[in-house]
Amino acid sequence: MSFNPDITKVSVTPFTQQQISLFLREDRTAASTTFLNLFSQVANCEWSILLDTAGSKQSDGRFNIMAWNPSLMIRAAKGRTEFIDAISNTSRTVNEAPFEATEKYLHKRVAHLANTVESQFAHLPFLIGVAGMAGYDAGRFYESLPSNAIDDYDTPDFAAGLYLQSIIEDTETGIFYYCSANGSTQPDFFQPDFSQTDFSGTHPSESVESNSVNQISSEYGEYRNPDKLKSHNDFSITTPFASNLTKEEYCQRLATINEYLTAGDCYQVNMAQRFTAHYRGDFWTAYCRLRETNQAPFSAYFHLPEGIIASISPERFLSVKNGIVETKPIKGTRPRYADKCRDEESANSLLNAEKDRSENLMIVDLLRNDISKHCTPGTVNVPALFALESYEAVHHLVSTVTGHLANESTPLDLLASAFPGGSITGAPKIRSMEIIDELEPHRRNIYCGSIFYMGCRQDMDSSICIRTVLAENNKLHCWAGGGIVLDSQAPDEYQETLDKVSKIIPVLAAFNEGNE
Repeated sequence: MSFNPDITKVSVTPFTQQQISLFLREDRTAASTTFLNLFSQVANCEWSILLDTAGSKQSDGRFNIMAWNPSLMIRAAKGRTEFIDAISNTSRTVNEAPFEATEKYLHKRVAHLANTVESQFAHLPFLIGVAGMAGYDAGRFYESLPSNAIDDYDTPDFAAGLYLQSIIEDTETGIFYYCSANGSTQPDFFQPDFSQTDFSGTHPSESVESNSVNQISSEYGEYRNPDKLKSHNDFSITTPFASNLTKEEYCQRLATINEYLTAGDCYQVNMAQRFTAHYRGDFWTAYCRLRETNQAPFSAYFHLPEGIIASISPERFLSVKNGIVETKPIKGTRPRYADKCRDEESANSLLNAEKDRSENLMIVDLLRNDISKHCTPGTVNVPALFALESYEAVHHLVSTVTGHLANESTPLDLLASAFPGGSITGAPKIRSMEIIDELEPHRRNIYCGSIFYMGCRQDMDSSICIRTVLAENNKLHCWAGGGIVLDSQAPDEYQETLDKVSKIIPVLAAFNEGNE
């Protein structure tokens, strides 16, 4: 969708799941997969993005969002920020750092639309606006850091687009909403044939008559068939996953961290290892299996020109809604077990672990300080401390910090000043990042970065990209790490990293069994 400087309104058109199923020619009882099938129409298009609750209700998971075909983009890598106009197919270097460039060149183009949304759609997130990713190393645009770790990625440090159309699914009501900034009432990829079918007269609460179903199915079925629009190459791993550190090397690095902790350089350092494998086939297929297996509330799929990001993260970084800031750091992990009694013991062990509570509290204090820079004085609070959240692979210890965004600050100001998140760096943050760069063999790229959106109404949400896979150049990279403090035990910390990828690496490897 091209950018029109004369845009005056955000239009929202609701559809029922049945109506969307007509387009997809799917079994209309398969409501749980309709949104995935819809996104599959654009999953292989560069810059398409899916923000996916994956069926989870954690962190108030309710809305799924998909956006595609951005008009304007910001791309940043290796110290250079680039503004891209997709319509004129031009680009130029800008002086601003990535978040500031996103605010200036993207968000400000639609900020005037904030008050044009009809009240009946006020509960919906995003609508239109900015969405994208900030890799961990985007932090180098804001802090002076050493460059010891190898940067072997093509995927940039930062990539965000201005999306003038989206589809939002309300998983509570089953209603889909097409949002646009040009007055259109259906997505561009429904064109050309589907545009001749008028759905505007059918209210989402009403059913579509059977004769309409038959007519639409026969006339437009071939165009709507997902098999005609997406690749179905079998996905498989062609080499086993291998870490960039042996167990011995990982433990040696933890010993070095212990020396820094003892010397008082820092209080906590997040140390990670990277696992890499070669693959072939359709990575979208792999994401669908990962999100089904993990059911993480901040799952996401982002198809960039250089690579594809598949995140199954359970962790919110920062959100802003109606001026209320929230961050939910995770620090503290125990494995899940099939045996109910053993699983409860694991959860109780986490809840009562002084070490994990101490780690969590350090990061809570760090984040209170981070968000206070852009919150009204006296409004930062901790409404939940050391809460248990259980996911498919692990139990987590999660706290919640809130505040009121200051009038003179924007959500992107907040995101930039707190980036990267304290839960995946350590404390103090900058010294921890210096140690991470010294000890981890490779840079992190998207790992421990963030996937985020900010709508035209300045509502924002963002994740911490843990449990994340990067696919580029027929390679898959995924990572796992943990916070190291003085009383950390190296063998336990190493095992924790394996626990964290226990629902990623085996799930991807299982594709080979199905293809044999």
